[in-house]
Amino acid sequence: MNEKLSAVIGKAARAAREQLGLTQVEVARLMDLSPVVYNRLERGRMLPSVPTLVRLCETLKVSPEVVLGFHRPATRSKGRDKSADEDPPSVHHLTGLSRKLDEPQRAALIHMAKVLLR
Repeated sequence: MNEKLSAVIGKAARAAREQLGLTQVEVARLMDLSPVVYNRLERGRMLPSVPTLVRLCETLKVSPEVVLGFHRPATRSKGRDKSADEDPPSVHHLTGLSRKLDEPQRAALIHMAKVLLR
């Protein structure tokens, strides 16, 4: 088992679960896993299978890139460094979805975001 990868997945799963306000038992039930198995996954004591990893991402509404520890470069925000880790899972989800759009669709999404910020 790759301990480093299992720890990264577990840490990301826990952060996403807490962001959603769910317990380990609730996530385990949603994923059709035993709570003991989910607890081992979140503590980094096991690596999930690919189908389980997909269900984890879907259940916790987080992208595989985040769960696997692939990060975008840090950006500056109000005079301090802000890493991608600080973004809520919904931002990562929105970013992932926007990559699937063509340019006119992305322009429309940007316009909608600007309208919402008014």
